[in-house]
Amino acid sequence: MIKNIQLKKMNEKDWDAVSKIYKEGIETEIPSWESWNKNHVKVCRLVAKDKDNIVGWVALSGVSSRCVYGGVVEVSFNKRII
Repeated sequence: MIKNIQLKKMNEKDWDAVSKIYKEGIETEIPSWESWNKNHVKVCRLVAKDKDNIVGWVALSGVSSRCVYGGVVEVSFNKRII
């Protein structure tokens, strides 16, 4: 049972745990850190930790490269299947 969740800024060191959670979701192909990093906004990337275990993550990605959509993002959220 998860009792004490803390939100922390996500960084490259977290990618191993985040990618495993990513794979538990509906994704069939897991991107590399470099690809994922390139396609997500550099701010607003968080991991949810229960003690030292990452149990979820959230990040933003742009919806389009067209200037009319500048600043418009979508939210990606995934949690560990328990």
